[in-house]
Formats: sequence, structure tokens, C-alpha cells
Amino acid sequence: MFDSVSSVALESALDGLALRQRAIANNIANVNTPGYHAKRVAFEDALSRSIQLGDGHADATTARSLEPTRTDGNNVNLDTETLSNVETVLRYQFAARAVEGQFTSVRTAMRTS
Repeated sequence: MFDSVSSVALESALDGLALRQRAIANNIANVNTPGYHAKRVAFEDALSRSIQLGDGHADATTARSLEPTRTDGNNVNLDTETLSNVETVLRYQFAARAVEGQFTSVRTAMRTS
């Protein structure tokens, strides 16, 4: 059960979302650092392709943001980071609840057998 496509996909999603949360935290921490470029984490497209292929495993990638910079060379936008953080936290909670549901199903099956 824990090596099913859905289980592997949920694990990949949680890993990607955790990496995104760390990138957002670093971006916010460096909002006033001259020359700092925000980091962006992507994994959704790779995860979607992997699920279509029946695998579910996808690695997240981190890249420098290509958004315009301020005069000090920094391109962190605190509003963008805050909204991205809220969205990422909600997605992480949703995926964690899905994993919890899988464990609950296994626990229930073990109790009834």
C-alpha cells in the first residue's frame, strides 16, 4: 500500500512543498540583502507527468527567480512570498491529511483482522 502511486506521489508532494517552504523562509530572511535573488521551487509538472506514467516519484527543482530586481539588485517581493507561503502551508496540510487517511485505513484494517 505504501508503495502505491498515490502514496509515492503524496511523499513527493510533501517533499516538494517542504523544500518550497524552506525557500520562502530564505527569501523572506533575505528581503533586504542587496543582490539576493529569490528562489522558486517547482515540482508540480514533474509530479503530474510521473503520475501519468504510473510512478508518482518526482524531484523538486530550485531555480533563481527571474522577476525584476530593485535598485539594490534584490528581487524578493514580500507580498508574493507571503501569499506563496499561505498557499504552500495549505497544500502541505492537505497532503499531510491524505497521508494520515492512508495510515488510518491501515490501522483500521489491522484492528478488524
